Amino acid sequence: MKKHVLFIQGGGDNGYEADAKLVASLKAALGNGYEINYPQLQSDESVSDFGWPLQIGKEMNDIDGDLILVAHSLGASILLKYLAETKITKRISGIFLLATPWWSGDEDWKKGLKLPHDFPGKLPEHIPIFLYHSMDDDVAPFEHLSLYAQKLPQASVHIIENGGHQFNNDLEFVAENIKELTDDLHIN
Repeated sequence: MKKHVLFIQGGGDNGYEADAKLVASLKAALGNGYEINYPQLQSDESVSDFGWPLQIGKEMNDIDGDLILVAHSLGASILLKYLAETKITKRISGIFLLATPWWSGDEDWKKGLKLPHDFPGKLPEHIPIFLYHSMDDDVAPFEHLSLYAQKLPQASVHIIENGGHQFNNDLEFVAENIKELTDDLHIN
């Protein structure tokens, strides 16, 4: 039986297409024992969170069995927000967050993206969290990683020396961590 991975795309006009290369890399590195779902999220500009949390919830619930969550950039921050604001009944084996922006400031457009200050205590308990960020990320500042690391001290933090915002389209290091986790948990 294959292990299920849900990959949540990053934002931007071509976020889905750009992240398709990340998904292809992850799929190749994970091999045949994993099935990756990569839905294209539709942005509703009239809603402060672009309507992504509802879509993420639907996609999570549509997958049978245990779930591994991988999310990039805007998708990673919205996934965290969704997990903090929603009662989760689905069994999640691990959460892998790539180049996650930390939203701050009082601009109206950021209000639907910002995490509640107490979000760490609202996340589902006992789920391993992995944070990845490239030092040379020119989209989500590298300093954002330390903000998440402070709020999520239980997280496994991975600093990537270079790779930019798209990690040079190579997620082999994420695949290794997913395999180690699923082997440790004996997920079939």
